[in-house]
Amino acid sequence: MGSVALEAFLDRTVEPPIRGFLHRPASPAGDALALTHSAGSNSQSPLLIAVAEALAESGMTVLRCDLPFRQVRPHGPPGPGSVARDREGLRQAVEALRKIVPGQVFLGGHSYGGRQASMLAAEDPSVASRLLLLSYPLHPPRRPTQLRTAHFPQVRVPALFVQGTRDEFASLEEITAALRLIPARTKLLVIEGAGHSLAKEIPSVAAKVSAAFRQFIR
Repeated sequence: MGSVALEAFLDRTVEPPIRGFLHRPASPAGDALALTHSAGSNSQSPLLIAVAEALAESGMTVLRCDLPFRQVRPHGPPGPGSVARDREGLRQAVEALRKIVPGQVFLGGHSYGGRQASMLAAEDPSVASRLLLLSYPLHPPRRPTQLRTAHFPQVRVPALFVQGTRDEFASLEEITAALRLIPARTKLLVIEGAGHSLAKEIPSVAAKVSAAFRQFIR
């Protein structure tokens, strides 16, 4: 990471509390991103670390944070009653970043985390200036009719979607069709050969995501 600093970021003064890691760039550009994890992971995900480091090297402050459900349970998926609290946790993370940087604050996540970020943006378009959605879980594997797009027509925050060509939660054709439901500007970054985890050559994936997102926010 060179001169990019990484430090624990804990704030127990808000509810739900914020827990994660803050990447401070050597030469801050003034903007920040709150980035969170999938249903089966946490903020120590290798993908999140790599994306955060790549963006920090470009000047962006990044908070990769644990969702409230993960703070309560170290393992296992979120429960059916945790989604509202998880979205509120993302809101608190964004508000914390607003106190740190003078510029725009963005919101993003991998899979479940990205879905909650998009749902929060649908509820409140002022929550973030842009969205970064890694492997959006469009439907459960092998259940293409159970679409998770009911909120898409209310998403009025520009969003960059990153999808692997082997993602069992959404084919490229399916995600392309779904993006037409979103009235805000969208862009799709395709990662050839990658599955839902985007774990194929993570450093290369992180570099592509960083470059595409920096271009997207201009």
